[in-house]
Amino acid sequence: MIDLMNDLNEPQREAVTTIEGPVMVIAGAGSGKTRALTYRVAYMIQEGVDPFSIMALTFTNKAAREMKERIMQLVNASDARNVWMGTFHSIFARILRIEAEKIGFTSNFSIYDTDDSKALITQILKDLSLDTKVYPAKQVLSRISAAKSSLYSPEDYANDPEIQETDRKSNKPLIAQLFKLYNERLHRANAMDFDDILYFTNVLLRDNPDVLYKYQNHFKFILVDEYQDTNFAQYLIVKRIAALFENLCVVGDDAQSIYAFRGANIQNILNFKNDYPDYKLIRLEQNYRSTQNIVNASNDVIAHNKDQIKKKVWSDKEKGELIGLLHANSDTEEGTMVANSIFQYKMNRHLPNKSFAILYRTNAQSRSMEEALRKQNIPYKIYGGLSFYDRKEIKDLLAYFRVVINPEDEQALLRIINYPARGIGKTSIERMMVTANEQRTSIWKCMENNVFPQDFNMGTVNKFRDFMVMIKSFQTLQAKMNAFELAKHITNTIGLIKVLKEDDTPEGVSRVENVEELLNAIMEFSDRQVDETTGETARVDLVQFMEDVALLTDAEMKKDDGDNDYVSLMTIHSAKGLEFPYVYVVGMEENLFPGILSLSTREELEEERRLFYVAITRAMTKLTLSYAEQRYRYGNLTLSERSRFVDEIDANLIEQTQKASFRGTSPTSARTFGRFSEHGFRKIENTPTARPEASQPIVPQNFEPSNPDLLQEGMRVMHAKFGAGTILSIEGAGANKKASVRFDTAGVKMLMLKFARLGIIK
Repeated sequence: MIDLMNDLNEPQREAVTTIEGPVMVIAGAGSGKTRALTYRVAYMIQEGVDPFSIMALTFTNKAAREMKERIMQLVNASDARNVWMGTFHSIFARILRIEAEKIGFTSNFSIYDTDDSKALITQILKDLSLDTKVYPAKQVLSRISAAKSSLYSPEDYANDPEIQETDRKSNKPLIAQLFKLYNERLHRANAMDFDDILYFTNVLLRDNPDVLYKYQNHFKFILVDEYQDTNFAQYLIVKRIAALFENLCVVGDDAQSIYAFRGANIQNILNFKNDYPDYKLIRLEQNYRSTQNIVNASNDVIAHNKDQIKKKVWSDKEKGELIGLLHANSDTEEGTMVANSIFQYKMNRHLPNKSFAILYRTNAQSRSMEEALRKQNIPYKIYGGLSFYDRKEIKDLLAYFRVVINPEDEQALLRIINYPARGIGKTSIERMMVTANEQRTSIWKCMENNVFPQDFNMGTVNKFRDFMVMIKSFQTLQAKMNAFELAKHITNTIGLIKVLKEDDTPEGVSRVENVEELLNAIMEFSDRQVDETTGETARVDLVQFMEDVALLTDAEMKKDDGDNDYVSLMTIHSAKGLEFPYVYVVGMEENLFPGILSLSTREELEEERRLFYVAITRAMTKLTLSYAEQRYRYGNLTLSERSRFVDEIDANLIEQTQKASFRGTSPTSARTFGRFSEHGFRKIENTPTARPEASQPIVPQNFEPSNPDLLQEGMRVMHAKFGAGTILSIEGAGANKKASVRFDTAGVKMLMLKFARLGIIK
């Protein structure tokens, strides 16, 4: 028999050996939570507890598998296999199959996944002749799912006046009818969806006292992992089954409750003391993952939350490096700074790519990071989502751009000819493809030459012609509009944003953000085509942007050689449960992180702060935060303010990094003007430089650019390259403000002020 106590610290031993009565284990990040859970189950088995009487609930199959494998290494394997360990859904589905007849199903019921459910709802909508634009299947399913998670039946839903009023205001008064028909069709098919597994387990235990008593006696010991992530239905099931013996151990960390948008209720863990007044609270506060400075930073941040179970996480690791803080001018520069920092750490410390992770609040932020990493030839992998340019909505819009530039691009044309829907059916498209093949030409040429299948009616022909006319109208604007103007016009004309906004789920909102981020990329690309040494502007058309994108998307990453050596890019939500030696948390700006939609209530702001806490605690060796002074949002350059969360960290823990310009730099070109420290470029004062030629203006060493808003006609100004001059005129506004300046030695120049960095001569 293995002595389980040797591998545990004192609080972990207490969590393992306190097997009777209600116990709440608050496990700080990196505190050995999984070890405590697995050893607790192994200890119970060693102490003679029947494995069949133990139910351990997790949130992922992977976690359940790993825990069971560890337990099998500690105790008899057959005993370990007899523990009821798995996800909420897998354990409760097992119970439902045993008791199916009591809720009107048979034991071989099917479980529908999301696609099955959407297909069923789509069929119901078709049967009722309802407009799928008014009732998108995904939105209907989302509404039904939320109701079931709150344990609402179709009848409850229909009889709730507040819900009915909400549906009426959103122009969807028939959701209740759809909910009822959906459930009836599921039942007729002897099927449940994922939400039904929790819903019907509650119904089973609520309406059948004998069944409830049976499982209360069966599961004398219950463990719940990640208790802070439980929703109302999960909470109620656990509470009912545990009511007889109350040998309930919940493990979690209220500071890492970040899934409210999925229905998780932090009050479940905060109110555990009210549900079980005689409970025992055990705190696992020693962090085995991170250095002291990283742990101290996370403590500083979470201390600002009011709703929490107090704990003081600590580490006996070395103090470690200070928190890095990268201060960029723009989001593009932020990406370059992060990529350069990773490159230098790799070179100086001989580190693999997999040592690094870049975490962001929203998926759309990956673009500037991806582009910067590609320019450095650093392989990366997007987790929890596709690469930015591989996302469907991005590929759809890029396909429009490709067809405008080259209408004979067949693959792009086929992708968009009926998206957004314009009544051109799949069969019609296939017939046109056959006709084009017979004519040995393209579909576009067929449309131009008025060659259509003979049995096409005039309505079908006109739909193809309307599409062609729309594309030609875009082509005529190429010479008149720059890349951003044309891209925005195309996006608005085809109605893509409108279609995407019809899906108001988190995924739908993310897709809208991605399209807006693509427009930001085009505006940014246009602005980058300025001689940023002088500030002189240049016109950019859509062809140039698409060539740039083609180079990005065609530059494939190195093939997987078996060791998965990639820099990891992911949202902070996707990073929960993971750890990396070097972590970059980017976009630390107000209205981005915390998000602008999270500032209306204290509860929402505190969830954002918990999300930042999760981000900080992913780092083992080095944590670097970054923010930009300005960032493109919806095609406009907006000024950004540093996130309040950064300022909540003790300033003594942060290594203030000098703001620097990175435009156009690479590891090679960087060496031409300075030396890279591990956190940014710093000028080397003793580096010999070439003497300026006599014709070059001499710029004072203390030269500082002025705020562009302070500049006025007639002012004397200094430019880093052109020297002193006089402002002749100023035109435009905001990010597009330009000035005509007559320089004493360089003549008249038209400068874009946000790049020109002019200093007022006093």
